[in-house]
Amino acid sequence: MKETKEKFLKDSSAKSKDLEHKSRLQHAFDNYHNKQKKSLLQFSDLQLAKERAGGIRQKSIENLEKYLIEFESNFIKNGGKLIWARDAEEALIEIDKIIQKHAPEFIIKSKSMATEEIGLNEFLAEKKIDAIETDLGEFVQQLAGEAPYHIVTPCLQKTKEEIKLLFEPIRKKNGETADTENNSAEELTNTARKYLRRYLQTAKIGITGANFLLADCGAIAITENEGNAFFCASATETHIAVVGIEKIIPSINDLELLWPLLATFGTGQKITTYNHIISGPRQADETEGPKEFYLVLIDNGRSELLEKTEQRRALACIRCGACYNVCPVYKNIGGHVYNHVYGGPIGKVITPHLAKDKNFSHLSQASSLCGACTEICPVGIDLHKLILFNRRDEVTENKISTPIAIGAEKLIWLAWKTAMLKRSNMDKGGAKAKNILLKLLFKKLWGKERELPKVAEKSFNQLMREQRNIS
Repeated sequence: MKETKEKFLKDSSAKSKDLEHKSRLQHAFDNYHNKQKKSLLQFSDLQLAKERAGGIRQKSIENLEKYLIEFESNFIKNGGKLIWARDAEEALIEIDKIIQKHAPEFIIKSKSMATEEIGLNEFLAEKKIDAIETDLGEFVQQLAGEAPYHIVTPCLQKTKEEIKLLFEPIRKKNGETADTENNSAEELTNTARKYLRRYLQTAKIGITGANFLLADCGAIAITENEGNAFFCASATETHIAVVGIEKIIPSINDLELLWPLLATFGTGQKITTYNHIISGPRQADETEGPKEFYLVLIDNGRSELLEKTEQRRALACIRCGACYNVCPVYKNIGGHVYNHVYGGPIGKVITPHLAKDKNFSHLSQASSLCGACTEICPVGIDLHKLILFNRRDEVTENKISTPIAIGAEKLIWLAWKTAMLKRSNMDKGGAKAKNILLKLLFKKLWGKERELPKVAEKSFNQLMREQRNIS
């Protein structure tokens, strides 16, 4: 829809001129890259590790149906209850049925892009149920009334001073006195910990996502640094996991490679602090864990993306966020301007396919095609090529180009070809005529923020011939 594109252009134009915002992002990305350099040393052959990981994920996507059936069988054997949801609406209806059985005043959540994708928090708010975000970054964004800014670090753009202001009401609820002198990250973290602890200890229902689905043992794998996800999954009576169907991998043994890669490219660590494998609800001989474990597997456009022979490769993404951290566009405009849960290069590829209620095809145009995202991807997704495939499909499927535009394009390429075939043709017309022609043809496409390059009075070839007295 046109409004979505216009909003993106307006917001990105404003953000690209915000130097303070750029400085904050650059500082965060510099820290990430410095940490990552050390962690990368754990791989004796990084390229081989990437190729192996890419092979695992490609195998998973190419055999998605087979592995999902295997997972379903094993998951049910473990005592879990599996729910298939074709879209966001279906997922929300099923989650609501589970929640209504327990009638909680609130539920606790760990960071989950899948729940953001289906709009779970907004849905629960309409039902008068508080969804308490227990991930620190998500908690900060929730207090600010904002969506996550980054797929891995939700409050990437916030300063300690801004977070301290957001925490003032929390301090009062904790019975803490405001300390204007002490503004350390540790103090702010302790404030959040004290506040969230009461919810973590008394919640009836915990909702999480999952990083991987393990087909061979019917379990989910969760990686985290704060321990809150494990609280949500094990300290409640009912655990609900909301996961995209593409998270499937063949075997638990694949985690030996995927977990270190996810940590290194996600947060710059060798391995995250906590890594959990959850195979089902509490068993008869166990003293811990939830009584019920529901897994909501969402499609929500993934099957349609799977049908795209070239773009299906994007489903191999492990959500590490590394492509965000090197993207020149993201570094300039940040996360919120994308107006969807998935931003950065991977968002440009998958969002137009997952968010069918709005037209996000313009995101594929917001790319320099520099290839930095492809170079850093730990599972070898050619992201910049997939962005080009999206552009191609948008033109062919929606017939963006009119016959007049197509004819004009052919004429331009014919003129270009004619000039390139003979060197003397390139110097015909003179600089003034060429500048007028360039302005007429490309000024609008070049954009308001950039000055169109001018053709020099004399070409390099002409200057060289004059200098060497070549006629």
